[in-house]
Amino acid sequence: MLKFRQLRDYYAILRQSPDAPIPAWATNGEFTSITRTPEELSIVCPAENIPKDVDPGPRWICLKLEGPFPFSQTGVLLSFIEPLSNNGIPILAISTFDTDYVFIPPEHISRALALLCEAGHERVNG
Repeated sequence: MLKFRQLRDYYAILRQSPDAPIPAWATNGEFTSITRTPEELSIVCPAENIPKDVDPGPRWICLKLEGPFPFSQTGVLLSFIEPLSNNGIPILAISTFDTDYVFIPPEHISRALALLCEAGHERVNG
């Protein structure tokens, strides 16, 4: 069983060109993730940060697993996303040093929360 909480903001997931500078607006908020690869600059940040001239794409809801989890502990993320995957709920998962964040489209959140609770995971406030 894992404990998790829902972060308060809606989130945007954006793809920029791999050589794009990191925009200042992307670094604010309770959670942001910026990843650069040879193919892209990927930005996950609160949707309200996105300037009006940038298409934010669809919004996402973020569920934070209450870590930290040691690197030696296996199957943490799998146990959380498997009930979602088995029921056709799309996700984006981002792992940090301490924990995992799972993003879910708002139209799936009610079903996702029910499935997670059925699987024995506990939603906490905070």
